[in-house]
Amino acid sequence: MKIVVIGGTGLIGSQVVALVRARGHEAVAASPSTGVDTLTGQGLTEALKGADVVVDVSNSPSFDAEPALDFFTRSARHMTEAEKEAGVRHHVTLSIVGVDQVPGYGYYRAKVAQEEAVRDGGVPYSIVRATQFFEFIAPVMDMSTDGGQVRMPSTRLRPIAAADVASAVAEAAQGEPSNGVRNIAGPEIQRLDRLGEITLAAKPDGRTVVTDGEAGLFAGMPDVLVGDDTAHVAATRYEDWLKRN
Repeated sequence: MKIVVIGGTGLIGSQVVALVRARGHEAVAASPSTGVDTLTGQGLTEALKGADVVVDVSNSPSFDAEPALDFFTRSARHMTEAEKEAGVRHHVTLSIVGVDQVPGYGYYRAKVAQEEAVRDGGVPYSIVRATQFFEFIAPVMDMSTDGGQVRMPSTRLRPIAAADVASAVAEAAQGEPSNGVRNIAGPEIQRLDRLGEITLAAKPDGRTVVTDGEAGLFAGMPDVLVGDDTAHVAATRYEDWLKRN
């Protein structure tokens, strides 16, 4: 099978490319750096020639509502149009657990619009929704740092290792289209402030965590980022991952 991975040079995409190649498939890493721009459609026709599956793990360069909405919807439309022309039989999109339950968060609304564009695009599809990545915890802490304090809310998350996300996406790409959604999550539900404490216990840098319900990206977020009983639970624990990274 030929599998084209949009966003194939990024954190998730590069791992997906490696996983499907290891299973004997032809994998193409497509991104602006390789001449494929889904926002404009540039390079898509050439990249998709002979493709059986397209995996979209690309991300908007902006988390702001309007540019994210424009990126995800235009990119999805360009991809599905090019896929139909190329005879692609399966489109796999990576999305976010709980994305349709947070209408007040503009980036999440943009991801919902992306999912809708995929559903309406006319290509058989699978949507994999993941909880927040382990790799995202440290950047969130940095954005929430004020002097020596890391101010974080007690919002509950069920974070997952990027490697486990890549594995689930690669599995979906090698299977049949579900024309539905599969949720994946990490093994443990943790408060975000507690994740900050665990991080600094493993890698102390002089900062301390202060619980602040008004601070950061996840302030006031409803309890939807942990998935539900339908979620596939990955094995990697955050503390074990920290020891290896």
